[in-house]
Amino acid sequence: MSGASDFRLDRAAVLRSFGRASAHYHGAAQLQSAVGAELLERLQYFPLEPRMILDLGAGTGRGAAALRARYRRARVIAVDVVFNMMQEARRRQRFWRRYDCLCADGCALPFVAQSVDLVYCNLMLQWCASPATLFAELQRVLRPGGLLLFSSFGPATLQELRSAWASVDERSHVSAFTDMPQLGEALMKAGLTEPVMDRELQVRHYADVYALMSELRAIGARHAAADRRRSLTGRHRLQAMARAYESMRSARGLPASWDVICGAAFAGQAPSLNTHEPHAGRETAIALGAVRRRPR
Repeated sequence: MSGASDFRLDRAAVLRSFGRASAHYHGAAQLQSAVGAELLERLQYFPLEPRMILDLGAGTGRGAAALRARYRRARVIAVDVVFNMMQEARRRQRFWRRYDCLCADGCALPFVAQSVDLVYCNLMLQWCASPATLFAELQRVLRPGGLLLFSSFGPATLQELRSAWASVDERSHVSAFTDMPQLGEALMKAGLTEPVMDRELQVRHYADVYALMSELRAIGARHAAADRRRSLTGRHRLQAMARAYESMRSARGLPASWDVICGAAFAGQAPSLNTHEPHAGRETAIALGAVRRRPR
C-alpha cells in the first residue's frame, strides 16, 4: 500500500472537486469548522498585534471572518486556490467584518517578502502537493518572528475506509497524509523556528459507508491521487467494500477516524532579503497594499 512519501496529488482533480463543492461546503464542513475554531482558540497563547493576516486555504471565509473579529485593526486576506471558494467567501462577508479575497496558490503567493504577521492555515496542508514548498513560501512572506498556525490531517485519517477498500483490491482509494515528523522536518528545513505540534484522533460515526462518502463529496474531499482508478467503481466492488466496513460497526454506527494535527512555528530571520523586490526567480510579487479591496 502506498504511503505519503510516494503519494502524488492530481492538482487538477483537487481544484475540480473543491470547485464543485463550493456552493454547499460551508454547511457540510462541520469537522473543518470545529478544528478551525480550536485553532483560533490557540491564538490566545500568542501575544500578537498583527497588522497583516492571511487565512490560507480560506474556503468560504469562516476563518477570515473570525480573524477579522479578533484583530479589529488588522487587515485580513482570505486566500484560496479555488476561485469558486473565493466567490463564496466574498458573498458571505458582512459589512462589519470585511476581509479581502484573493485567488492564489499558497506555494507561490504574490506578496513581497516579510510582509505578513500571521498565517492561519486550517486543514489545507493535506491538499498541498509539497508541504516543504509551502513552508518555504510562508517563511518568505512572514516577517521575522511572524506566526504560522496550522492544522492538517495525519496518516490515521479514514483508516477504517482505507482498510475496508484494502480487503477488496490493492489499489489506492483513500489519500495518504503526511505524518508529524515529516511536517516538523519540512518546517525546520524551510527556516521556520520553534515548531510545536500535537495530534488528536477524532472519531465520528455514520449510519453507513454511503453517508460518509456523501459527506466527503459534499466538502470536496474526493480521492485525488495521480494514479487513482479513473473509471467508475463497479457495483460489486463497492458492495464488497461496504460489507467489510460493516464489520467495524459499533453501537454508535460506523466509525471514521480523523487524525488531526495542529502546529505552530515562527518565521526565522531570512538572510539578505530586500522586502521591496520580488523573490529571486519569481515573475510576480506585489505589496499587500496593492491587493484591491471591494468597494464599500
